Amino acid sequence: MRSAGRVVREVLELVRGHVKPGATTLDLERVAAKRIADLGARPAFKGYHGYPCVLCTSINSEVVHGIPSSKRVLKEGDIVSVDCGAVVGGYYGDAAITVPVGEKIDQKTTRLLQVTEASLQSAIAAVKPGATLGDIGAAVQRMVEAEGFSVVRDFVGHGIGSHMHEDPQVPNFGEAGQGMKLRAGMVLAIEPMVNAGKPDVRVLKDGWTAVTDDGSMSAHFEHTVAVTATGAMILTE
Repeated sequence: MRSAGRVVREVLELVRGHVKPGATTLDLERVAAKRIADLGARPAFKGYHGYPCVLCTSINSEVVHGIPSSKRVLKEGDIVSVDCGAVVGGYYGDAAITVPVGEKIDQKTTRLLQVTEASLQSAIAAVKPGATLGDIGAAVQRMVEAEGFSVVRDFVGHGIGSHMHEDPQVPNFGEAGQGMKLRAGMVLAIEPMVNAGKPDVRVLKDGWTAVTDDGSMSAHFEHTVAVTATGAMILTE
């Protein structure tokens, strides 16, 4: 899983460098597909329940599962979530980053990105044997709501291993001390999805792309995290 995680991280950092005004999300897709192949891995998303691409690329008010397209051109001031999964030796890695496009990102959106990424780090810090899923969700929710943002509730993180989505579900909200206890050997994909406005989302007619119901900006960060005897090991760092 560490090998799969390294592939995902390398792909995301490569794609980050191609995020710029005038690029299309299909440009990002092509960069990612080539790199995954060059690294000898298999894309985790393409073909999953019929999903057509290697990446999910979600712009501005798109929360998750945006489909790369030559028609989606990135503009100065946009943000784009890039979600990537890879399979190595039958095991999965999954991670996401949200990247600003250009230099002219407004202050509230900049703060949205900072808080969402920080909430992921706070959640990871809660991971240790004997902690609960509620500890993870509460860490995200506490930080996000203190900043006046909202946590998406319709989509959650998940267990991951020899399949991309495994039990348990890992909500980004909850009460500390509640829910399943973590134990060494578990691996979780922790992925805060945070809206600048209200938490409500809806899925577009393409059957994949989820957007904020109120049109507000949304950010998404994710790591694949193993529970070890001494705490969290981030496999997608």
